[in-house]
Amino acid sequence: MQVIIDANVLFAALIKDSITLEIIVNGTDEFFTPEYILEEFDKHKEEILKKTKRSSHEFEILFGYLKERISIVPKDEYIEKLNFAESVSPDIKDAPYIALTLKLKIPIWSNDKDLKEKQNTVKVFSTKDILS
Repeated sequence: MQVIIDANVLFAALIKDSITLEIIVNGTDEFFTPEYILEEFDKHKEEILKKTKRSSHEFEILFGYLKERISIVPKDEYIEKLNFAESVSPDIKDAPYIALTLKLKIPIWSNDKDLKEKQNTVKVFSTKDILS
């Protein structure tokens, strides 16, 4: 399966060993994310580091590995879908994920209930959905 990973999924994988990390690391799925996720990561890196029990070194190694496992798609590849995505997104921060979903025609993996329930333009799967 191909799926777009949003920030809450990536951050969950970085914070602790979990089923989320297991799926990304050991799964056979293909993962994509908009380059916007890097801005989100930079904004929340210190908060994520405070929540994890990983050392800074372990954290950086894991983040580097996840960046290799997840294809980061440049904004210019989905920009033509961005205005529409902003108009249907329940949160403007989710628009890049929706735009990329519209471009690639694959679902988003997110545990954001608003993204799943407050729009009906794209498919959104929670971790629970991914497992089943």
